[in-house]
Amino acid sequence: MVEFTFLALLLMVPLVYFVITVGQIQGGSFAVVGAADQAAKVYVAQPDASTADAAAEQAVALALSDFGHQADRASMSTTCSPADCQAAGSTVTVTVHLSVPLPFIQFAEGLSATEVEASSTQLVGRYR
Repeated sequence: MVEFTFLALLLMVPLVYFVITVGQIQGGSFAVVGAADQAAKVYVAQPDASTADAAAEQAVALALSDFGHQADRASMSTTCSPADCQAAGSTVTVTVHLSVPLPFIQFAEGLSATEVEASSTQLVGRYR
């Protein structure tokens, strides 16, 4: 009985931690996909570039917080083709990078399970 309990704890604790970590990574993947999609949609709906950047950053922070991730662990970049992001017919691509932390380890700032990223592209419409 003692051996069974010892081996069960020895094998089950790492297995449970692994499952929790994989779930955290999957949640981070879903979070960046949603954040990039919402940020791109919000960006193309704004009248000027400075407002669009601020609104996209706010959309990323909100989408990440919905999934339980901190916005300070993420970064957002925006690219436009052609260079004028607000011109009708331009494509705006928003890329969100997120460093997914290891579960239950809040004391180690530099440790992370992995980094995930997602991109979303939206077309600036002719009419707004």
